[in-house]
Amino acid sequence: MLDKHSWIKPLMLVVTFLFLAGCQAVETASGELETAVVTRVVDGDTLHIERNGREETVRLLLVDTPETVHPNKPVQPFGKEASQFARETLSGKEVQLEFDGPERDKYGRLLAYVWVGDTSFNERLLERGLARYAYVYDPPYTHSGALKEAEQEASDKEKGIWSLPGYVTEDGFAEGFEAEETKSSPAKRENLAGQDDKDCSDFHTQEEAQTFYEDAGGPEEDPHRLDGSDQDGRVCESLS
Repeated sequence: MLDKHSWIKPLMLVVTFLFLAGCQAVETASGELETAVVTRVVDGDTLHIERNGREETVRLLLVDTPETVHPNKPVQPFGKEASQFARETLSGKEVQLEFDGPERDKYGRLLAYVWVGDTSFNERLLERGLARYAYVYDPPYTHSGALKEAEQEASDKEKGIWSLPGYVTEDGFAEGFEAEETKSSPAKRENLAGQDDKDCSDFHTQEEAQTFYEDAGGPEEDPHRLDGSDQDGRVCESLS
């Protein structure tokens, strides 16, 4: 004859199983995601976002794109392409931030994977050959395997940064390489530099001013003095 309480043990086993399965799902997701809105794209791997009513800077975790706004470096090959891809994909969008390890770097910037829907933007940069896998300071990282695989696939197919032998190094991007547009347009730079003096009121958006500045020779040259006193390579920030 069955004990009237004999059903309790099987039920407890089922409940325990469901609880453990739920815990495993949380661990696999590697933490909670935070919602934010991208307010400005600085370059391929740096964004400004609004989070909890505050504006913050996000440095994309584990990726490094070529420079476009560095005050002491020229525009590097595929830097503009990475920045443009980031603007087209992220500007004004609601995104999810995923933290993995320390939440901030030494500059106070948030370190995060940025998700657009169920797609990792960090991974998309790597798979398009617009970034290298870098800044591995506090392993293990949850998504390192997928990111390394995306980088290797781009390298094997010689996409983007991998199309220039010797350009990508363990320490960054090698000097001596110039963006194709810069190499092929000295006449364009001379023409823009010789135009009537421009100021920020001549442009509708910061992106328009930045493009003019870079085409005219910035950051090495700034004939229209658009960069202001901070000399950070980003011009007409009041238009952002």
